[in-house]
Amino acid sequence: MSTELMSKAVAASLKTDLPDFEIGDTVNVSVRIIEGEKERVQVFTGIVISRKGTGIHETFTVRRIIAGEGVERTFPLNSPRVAGVEVIRKSHVRRAKLYFLRKRIGKATVLREKRRTLTQVQVPGAEQAAVDQAPTEQTTEA
Repeated sequence: MSTELMSKAVAASLKTDLPDFEIGDTVNVSVRIIEGEKERVQVFTGIVISRKGTGIHETFTVRRIIAGEGVERTFPLNSPRVAGVEVIRKSHVRRAKLYFLRKRIGKATVLREKRRTLTQVQVPGAEQAAVDQAPTEQTTEA
């Protein structure tokens, strides 16, 4: 009986509006900050270096360089403090955790960007433009 109640409580607090992001993606994490009686949203931009856990306990770590110092923040994915996550750039990585970025500085921290195909890019009117630019057969009589 109590496991049913727990599973209902967990299902109610899971977020469904988060985008699909992976290790190596550059993201903007909007965090709600409470200062006294005021509440504001602060954006933390960086590279996702790890994801851990499942379900309600899932967390992700974002790393960025500020004034020459590396700063990492770990966010609970389903926390009400996380207002939203926006993916800026997707990168191609070959590891599950990018802890090796901690030892690197400067250009050595740049990850190779994933190439997107035309089917992944949503361009309005792209189908019509492709039809208009298709070569047409012209016959000339001499």
